[in-house]
Amino acid sequence: MIALHTAIAIIAIILMIIRFKIDPIIALVLGCFYLGLASGVGFEKTVEAITGGFGDIMAKIGLLIGFGVLMGALLHAIGAFKVMVDALVRIVPANRLPYALAVALTAIFPSIYVDVQVVLAAPVARSSAKFIDKRGLAWLAAALGTGIFCGYVFVIPGLAAISIAGLLQVQLGTYLIYGIVIGPVTAILTVWLFRRMLSMGWWNPEKDEEISEGLLEEESADELVDAGQRPSLLLSVMPILVPLLLIAFGAFADLLKFSNPFIAFIGNANFALFLGLLGAYVMARRFVGSDRTAGAFTDGLHTTGEILLVTGVGGSLGAVIKATGLAKLLGGLFSVDAGAPIVLSILLAWFIAAVLHLAIGSVSVAAITAAGIVAPILGSIPLPPVIIGLAIASGSMFALQVNSNFFWMFKSLLGLSTQGSLKTMTTVTSLASLISLPLVIAASLVA
Repeated sequence: MIALHTAIAIIAIILMIIRFKIDPIIALVLGCFYLGLASGVGFEKTVEAITGGFGDIMAKIGLLIGFGVLMGALLHAIGAFKVMVDALVRIVPANRLPYALAVALTAIFPSIYVDVQVVLAAPVARSSAKFIDKRGLAWLAAALGTGIFCGYVFVIPGLAAISIAGLLQVQLGTYLIYGIVIGPVTAILTVWLFRRMLSMGWWNPEKDEEISEGLLEEESADELVDAGQRPSLLLSVMPILVPLLLIAFGAFADLLKFSNPFIAFIGNANFALFLGLLGAYVMARRFVGSDRTAGAFTDGLHTTGEILLVTGVGGSLGAVIKATGLAKLLGGLFSVDAGAPIVLSILLAWFIAAVLHLAIGSVSVAAITAAGIVAPILGSIPLPPVIIGLAIASGSMFALQVNSNFFWMFKSLLGLSTQGSLKTMTTVTSLASLISLPLVIAASLVA
């Protein structure tokens, strides 16, 4: 009955979000209450599990999410992200630009704030498409979508990456070591394969594109207003690159056994991201003044609250599932055959995340919910938690489509029709999810 009630709770959460348009936070909490009470956990212990699970995940990643979102808001205010992407257009040959854009979005400046990424990168993709060919917009749009979400789920400080690592108690440095390889490789292969699809007639500009005059005029106006207030390329990239380097250095130091208290301190993800936030704050004060900096900070705080709540409640769901004793029940399934569970466990984690994303439409909510479901049974799975986390990351990208707010932002900002958005964003997230899955399986052989 515990498994049945868990399935009912998860299906109910999905239906509340999709069919009845209930906010994910409300839906997740209601699901937690149903599961705890229906499974016999009891009133008091259900509440304890919800609050305890929320507190545990906040203690692990609350500051990281807050620092990352605030940093993204400040960089958005000063136009730093646009400076980075503009630099790609100047230095990369046109036929290599989609690869460079995808890898840069994945590995060099992955972001918790994916809305900022698409808002700032879309105008550059549109303006540079003419330097490729008549399918240039499709290729660059696909590269943009691929890069954003490969970075989002595989590379720290992407929200999904941080949330998965926190829920599964994986050190961020360990996650980064694997993700910084799987993410860019996935992005490159996806962009290459999509180009092959374009050459076989996948794209029809007359039906798949619909850039309006207003969109082009808005882009020109933005260029005039912001051009004189942007930092240099070096300054723009520092708040993101420095934390990544510090976290990676700390992880490699620990892996190679030369770490010490100081290295552990500077390689700590909380310190590293705070350093990035501090740098972004100083830059914002310098380039746009104290008033606009305060406004950007306030906007970031509003976004932070929503992200923290949905992430924390995802931790609550995992805690309630653990309290029901489902972990022991499912653990028995993984111990039936000593040889099969390795690949099956990866496929199961991928499948759970993929189904949740198809139903809910949010990569982060799908990743958080899947990690919350899998976390209680990690001890019964014959794989390192980081591999299960990467499998969840892979599955959570699958087929981003019309039930996602990001899908409609992408459509409008890139100047695509709904059909064109399905043929780019939905296609490349599906491809990236399927391409990254065997890479995760391969990573399990060396983990």
